[in-house]
Amino acid sequence: MSEAEVKAGLNGTNGFAMPLFGLPKIALPSMFSELSEQGVARAKEGCEKIKAASEEMAEALRETYSSNARSTTDYGLKVIEISNANTAAAIDFFAHLLGSKSPTDVFSLSAAQAQKAFDTASAQSKDLWELTQRLAAETGEPIRKRVAKVLHQSN
Repeated sequence: MSEAEVKAGLNGTNGFAMPLFGLPKIALPSMFSELSEQGVARAKEGCEKIKAASEEMAEALRETYSSNARSTTDYGLKVIEISNANTAAAIDFFAHLLGSKSPTDVFSLSAAQAQKAFDTASAQSKDLWELTQRLAAETGEPIRKRVAKVLHQSN
């Protein structure tokens, strides 16, 4: 502050040559330092909470990825197993079909194969559905736990 500004302040005006209207002079620096210290403490506390929450979420994502990889592998192996079983069943059917002697043998083999294929497909669909439900549950569980923990800590 220049000497002219100090003189203006002493004459009842502020640094912009505006009158102070007779307001008493208050020790503002201590009030501002107290407010700034409170603001810094709150900001520091907020940063700590954000850091803890981000660490929790990173851990949840690691757990989710690991669980998802295991479940996806299980699902893929099940699909390969199903494909292998269906291929073997189709080859067996064609082998029996080639060995049939009459049209009635062909119709009876075809009807039996259709029933067997339907039953097998139903069982395979059920197995895949159970794996899908497990995959969904295992994928969402780590995230649900961590979010609940973070929300509980912030309260």
